[in-house]
Parts: sequence; C-alpha cells; structure tokens
Amino acid sequence: MTYLTADSMAELFSGAITLAKSGEKVSPRNMATREVRDVHLLLTQPRARLLYAPPARIVNPAFAVAETVWHLSGSDDPWIFDYNARLRQYADDGVLLGAYGPRMRNWAGKVDQLARVVEILKEDPDSRRALIQLYDPAQDAAGHKDVPCTLGFRFHLRDGRLHMATMMRGQDVWIGMPYDVFFYTVLHELVAGWLDAELGQFHLHVGSLHIYDEHVEQAELLTSLAASPLMHELRTPWTGFDALLDQVEAREVTGHPGWDTMAETLRSYRLWKDGEREQAWRAADKIDGPLGQAVTAWYGELKRRSTKPAATAGAR
Repeated sequence: MTYLTADSMAELFSGAITLAKSGEKVSPRNMATREVRDVHLLLTQPRARLLYAPPARIVNPAFAVAETVWHLSGSDDPWIFDYNARLRQYADDGVLLGAYGPRMRNWAGKVDQLARVVEILKEDPDSRRALIQLYDPAQDAAGHKDVPCTLGFRFHLRDGRLHMATMMRGQDVWIGMPYDVFFYTVLHELVAGWLDAELGQFHLHVGSLHIYDEHVEQAELLTSLAASPLMHELRTPWTGFDALLDQVEAREVTGHPGWDTMAETLRSYRLWKDGEREQAWRAADKIDGPLGQAVTAWYGELKRRSTKPAATAGAR
C-alpha cells in the first residue's frame, strides 16, 4: 500500500501525478498506461477541492459542477452531454449505464442510499453500516461501455467529525481525478451538514492509480502549484435539497451563496456554448471565489484550443 497525504487538491494532484508516472507499464484495452496499485490518498481539507493548475492542466469547472449536480440528483439524463460531449462515446443507446446517480438515489428502483446513510448515522452515530454501493455486478458484468470506476462510499461519524472514504477500482489521475474528487468531497460536505457534524478527512482508496502514456508529456509540464483555496460552503438542509438541485441545473438563483456560484458557473458556460462569448466572460468575472477564477481560465483554454487541430484538444 502506498500512502499520500495532502491539505488541498493541488498538492494531492501533484503528488498523485508524480506517483503515477513512476508506475509499471501496462496496457488495459491496448492503451499504454503507467500504473501504481493499492494507493491510499488522504485529503485533510475536503473543501479545498478545485484544481487550478494552469497552464499544464486546466479543468472545465462547469463540467465539474454539472456532473456533481447530475450525480446528486439521481439522474442519468442526457443533459450532461451539454457540458462534456465526449461522454457520448461511453453511452449505450444514448444512456450512460454506469451513471452513479440512479444507483445512489434509486438503487434497483427501491432504495435512496444517500437518504439511508443519513438515517443510519442519525439513529446510531457510531455505526459502521453507513455505506453507498455503486458497482453492480448484475449490470456491470454485462458488457456495456460505461462501467463505474467508483465502487462505493463509506462514512464514519467519530467525535463529531464525519470522515468519508471512496473506494475505486481505478483512478485516471490526469483526466478523471480533478472531477472525481470535486464530486466526492461535495457529497462529503453535504452529508456532514445533514448530520450537523464537522467535516473530517476524505480518504480515496484506489486499486489502480494510473496515467495514460499520451498524457505523460503534458504532465511533465506541471510545476509547483499553489494550494487550492477553500470553496464556498455548500451545506444545505435535506428538506428541499432536490428542489435546490433542480434550480442549479436550470441555472437559476437559489438564494444560497455557495450553490449560487455553482448555478452561475453553469449559466456562464451555457452562454459560451451558445456563442455569447462576451457575455460569458462578463458573467465569469462576477462569479465569486475559486470557481470564477477557474471559469476564466477555462475560457482562455478554449480560446487557445480553437486555434489548434482538433486532435490536440484533449478530453475533459
């Protein structure tokens, strides 16, 4: 087991990249990859979740927000493709069959696992049974394109602090990790709020921490990063939570400062996608905190990519 501890996403990402580049060479699905097995990543400040690492790695914060809302709302609806069209290649008949949302919020059409976690820990704060299962062998051994990398989550409430762990069969560091950790830690913060608990440590247990060879050259450009700042608090009551997610998806004002920055990020990006570039820039300038900085950087990256051949555009 290899251990890596960091205070913010920037430090965690940098360390994970360095580790993955030193890994063994393997080629799952004929894709040249470097892999380190059995890795435990620990993030001590889960709200320092947003990676900002220009110019080497610039994430799409609108997709990070959209995917988080999509998962939390229990959705597998195709609106997520508006924020990341490349996901269509993993869909079967237009649907991502490995979508986390339905499994988390409506397992087998019967169980809201997220609600159940909160109920369990309210009834028995010391419980070891507060789990969310995502991998489903009945579905995922059937050969569809989108098989969840995330196996599940577990929560431990100890001494007034909620600790969360995510178990993954594999973690692509360069492309997937910035978005995955964003979602995981939002989930962590929300559950802590519903339990009136302090936010504890976030643990990420990975069977295969890897980087594809095609990304190693880009990763070599990664230099020392400033620590990721804390994002706005997202705690919100359980009652009305699904309605709030609907408002954010619709890019409406929610009245909650943290969630309003999420909605504003989606609103600005939709302006960009609709060709209203100047309005999108102006909207980004008004987004408070780390998300505003990240949106501005992303638009700069999109502008740069527009002058490059399509093959160099990268993924998410």
